[in-house]
Amino acid sequence: MMLFKLSLKNIKKSFRDYAIYFFTLILGVSIFYVFNAIESQTIMMDISSSTYRLIELMLQMMDGVSVFVSLILGFLIIYASQFLMKRRNKEFGIYLTLGMSKRKISTILFFETLCIGILSLAAGLALGAGLSQLMSLLVANMFEADLTKFQFIFSGKACVKTLIYFSIMYLLVMVFNTINVNRCKLIDLLYASRKSETVKMKNPILCIIVFLLSACALGYAYYQVSGGVEKMSDTSLILIIIAIGIVSTFFLFWSLSGLLLKIFMSMKRTYYKGLNSFTLRQVSSKINTTVFSMTIICLMLFVTICVLSSALSIKNSMTANLTELAPVDVELTKDLDLGAGEYTDAQIADSKISTKETMQQLGFDTDKYLTDTLDFNIYSSDEILTRDTLGGYYETALEKYPTLLYDSPELLVKQSDYNKIAKLFHQKAVSLKENQYAIIADYEEWVIMRDQGLETSPALTLSGKTYTPAYDKCISGFIEISANHINFGFVVLPDDAVNESMRMRNVILGNYKATTKEGKQETEDALLAVDDSPYAANTTVDAMTKLALYESSIGLGALITFIGLYLGIIFLISSAALLALKELSESSDNRERFQMLRRLGTDEKMLDRALFRQIGIFFLFPLLIAVIHSIFGIRFCNYILESFGNSQLLVSIIITSIFLIVIYGGYFILTYLCSRNMMRD
Repeated sequence: MMLFKLSLKNIKKSFRDYAIYFFTLILGVSIFYVFNAIESQTIMMDISSSTYRLIELMLQMMDGVSVFVSLILGFLIIYASQFLMKRRNKEFGIYLTLGMSKRKISTILFFETLCIGILSLAAGLALGAGLSQLMSLLVANMFEADLTKFQFIFSGKACVKTLIYFSIMYLLVMVFNTINVNRCKLIDLLYASRKSETVKMKNPILCIIVFLLSACALGYAYYQVSGGVEKMSDTSLILIIIAIGIVSTFFLFWSLSGLLLKIFMSMKRTYYKGLNSFTLRQVSSKINTTVFSMTIICLMLFVTICVLSSALSIKNSMTANLTELAPVDVELTKDLDLGAGEYTDAQIADSKISTKETMQQLGFDTDKYLTDTLDFNIYSSDEILTRDTLGGYYETALEKYPTLLYDSPELLVKQSDYNKIAKLFHQKAVSLKENQYAIIADYEEWVIMRDQGLETSPALTLSGKTYTPAYDKCISGFIEISANHINFGFVVLPDDAVNESMRMRNVILGNYKATTKEGKQETEDALLAVDDSPYAANTTVDAMTKLALYESSIGLGALITFIGLYLGIIFLISSAALLALKELSESSDNRERFQMLRRLGTDEKMLDRALFRQIGIFFLFPLLIAVIHSIFGIRFCNYILESFGNSQLLVSIIITSIFLIVIYGGYFILTYLCSRNMMRD
């Protein structure tokens, strides 16, 4: 009982030291609870069955992510507890001097960890319960659900899961603390605060050489990731670039840490102004451990910025595309004349009839359910391949993007059919002479390639007739509805250039006759019911609807957004907490140095400014390098996001910046205040 009371007094006495530890634990518990309570928040929402299936998929993936997050938080908690142990070395040394056994010290730490765990879990769950209500609004916004029946919900399942995971973490902390106490020596505990790392002046020439090599290596990595997805399609190359980036970042910090001190020492007026010399030498006093820590924190911040910026932009971009890329309600597609192959006789016979006749066989009358229909064919021929349309640019494209399928046949569309589609889709019509062709595409990377190919005026030959480009640039457009810009390109030819002997795909575009939401859903259900028709086994007809695209886009966008938010926030908290604890540890070691400055007559304002600058350098340095990395990292992510649309990227970058300012800046202010209290204590 006496040891328990002593533990409570220790916690109360060292509350300022525990502030960041408490803050991190409470944030970790609340974030963990919030993202695991999503399932309970969806109960009160009026959502469709297909949307609920998407939420179930998201929840399954969140379970896996939660395991990874728990490992990160577990490492962070153990690291933080080691800081607190170091902070109290002298206290434990006095206990041993007074005759207390190591077993009793371990018991005190056990009670302290238990009390801290209970308090942080209670506060974290309370905060998480409040934040989860805001999360439910975000979920409803993501899935566009009805929240008229919304009410406050506490997730028992998420609470139990949080208690189990964090109890395991605290148990590990107790084990580590017991091991550390049993391994420690009395002399090390009593004199630990007097030990400091010697400031070693590095060879400036070596630092310059290492800096230049690191900068060149990073420049090479930046150049490679700026080349796009096609250029980075080789997995081994991606891994090499990642390795180069990590190693170069480490040596960049190593070289700059030596160079900056040397540079400022040569600037006499700046170096000897105020307490600048003291501050700079303080920054360099822990250089060996700081370089590695800075590298880890910088890389974590880099991942945070890229993940948050990319994830937050996907959902809005994907749904925003649908108005443009899915201008009609339904698209029915069927390959005609399958020919010989691994097909049944019934399937081969079915492939000789049109899509409209097939749908009637399936019990879906297109005339009954659809309006504004447009029926057309897409052709292909081995006489016109992708390499042919690239002309003189083919060799360059092959060298830059060797993995693309250049020998695949191009899709061919009649001019009259495309102009009807263009009118329906509000696109630009094409005008061709009898010996001309045009290329239509909207996927940016392929548009660039197509344009460079058209600059060489490639001639295409089909059925003995030669066709030349009518335009020197690719025309933006598409003929099949989708949620993303995925049209790599197709060729529009005069009507008489194609014939029924070529391979064909029959397509029907149309809108639902029903105008209400309920009526459109009934048509959608009737379309889905064709799978139950006995004739369904005989046909290869495919159906794509705007509603299905919309729900899948919302689901995928929400999935990526939530996982990105989850990982991004945890990485941001972890990197800021690691840096804060590192700084507090050094502040604890440097307290005697600040006391010496006070004895020499230095006023408190100068000491506060010196401390603020010292902590500011440590927080700003890895963030600055991470931001530079992120400029190119986000640029690489842009190539992936191009098919989704990246119109919302600027907004997501602004939101990410707000997260950084609030969380990272909050840790900085809290670290400064705690360190200042240590110096004045």
